[in-house]
Amino acid sequence: MQLIHDISAFVKDILLNRAIFKSLVINDFRQRYLGSYLGILWAFIQPAITVLIFWFVFQIGFKSQPVSNVPFILWLIAGMFPWFFFSDAVSNATSAVLENSYLVKKIVFKVSFLPIIKILSALIVHLFFIALLYLLFIVYGFGFDLHWLQIFYYLGAMIIFILGISYITSSVVVFFRDMGQLVAMLLQFGFWMTPIFWSINMIPEKYHWLIKLNPLVYIIEGYRDSMINHIWFWEKPLITLYFWTVALSLLVLGLNTFRKLKPHFADVL
Repeated sequence: MQLIHDISAFVKDILLNRAIFKSLVINDFRQRYLGSYLGILWAFIQPAITVLIFWFVFQIGFKSQPVSNVPFILWLIAGMFPWFFFSDAVSNATSAVLENSYLVKKIVFKVSFLPIIKILSALIVHLFFIALLYLLFIVYGFGFDLHWLQIFYYLGAMIIFILGISYITSSVVVFFRDMGQLVAMLLQFGFWMTPIFWSINMIPEKYHWLIKLNPLVYIIEGYRDSMINHIWFWEKPLITLYFWTVALSLLVLGLNTFRKLKPHFADVL
């Protein structure tokens, strides 16, 4: 019951303050690229260049063959685009409280909004890449399929997962500044350990369960199930149950951690 109460109160709080969220998210998005010559274009240029580098190395250099009967580049971006969002959202949300220390000292401002603002700011870029993903599949001759819409289920699931992580890291980093470097290191490690540019079928099946302990595997494979394999999420009940157990547990843990540490933020900052 406590789980349901915490989550329902959390959702209600967001809905009641949606107008504030809108203005703060837009402002944060602009501030991130303010002053640079290309402005917000950098939000799209860097991920695009990363994809092109991997495509050139594996498709041109290593002559990678089509995966799951689709061109390698389509298979690759179906896994890389959700990772870009996860990495960007977690890294920025981790520093949300530190970057906005002046707001922490304002009693009328809800500090718990800060990580969400960073996540929604990253979401703007990700929605563009989802549209690009659809476009590239169509350009390559793949017609629209109802499974494509399932991406938004996996996107929602990923946001819940990110929220749980961000509330923990953004509150702990105030007292333990090395948390920022630790998160960056874990993100780099997670990129290579998650089947983004390599297929889980490359390793023996007896080790698949070990790889799937990483909740992000559910998301990455989910994007590919939506765009390529055309598999509904309820057709994988065990891993779906595992993911939501981990994601919701992290969210509750994150909310409680943030709530307990928040009264001490102003003293430390």
